[in-house]
Amino acid sequence: MKVKTTMNRAALKKLDAATIEALVQVVAGAENSILSEVATAQVVPKQTGELERSGHVDDSKAKRGKVKLVYDTPYARRQYWHPEYNFRQDKNANAKGKWLEDWEKSNFIQKAFQKLLKKFSGGYIK
Repeated sequence: MKVKTTMNRAALKKLDAATIEALVQVVAGAENSILSEVATAQVVPKQTGELERSGHVDDSKAKRGKVKLVYDTPYARRQYWHPEYNFRQDKNANAKGKWLEDWEKSNFIQKAFQKLLKKFSGGYIK
């Protein structure tokens, strides 16, 4: 028995592009992204708002499957890794350290990625 296969290269390119786009959108998209969810949940410690505004996406390695959500202030690391601090909650009601853990523990990322991948794949994924 002989089997011959042919690859649909256009479809594979479309799926590769859809995967990258879905990955970036999960982190930084306008809606249903981690960045928008974090802002809505009001979990980032806030005094002047600079820490919250500094949140941005580094998608320079998206083609290799890596996208980072970065909070870029001199004190961001200290604020994030010390949940024992007494964060003021008058501006962000749920302010806390390790504010991204809720999304890491949930399956939010996987569900959002699957939904976006279906959307961007052009019908190749059902």
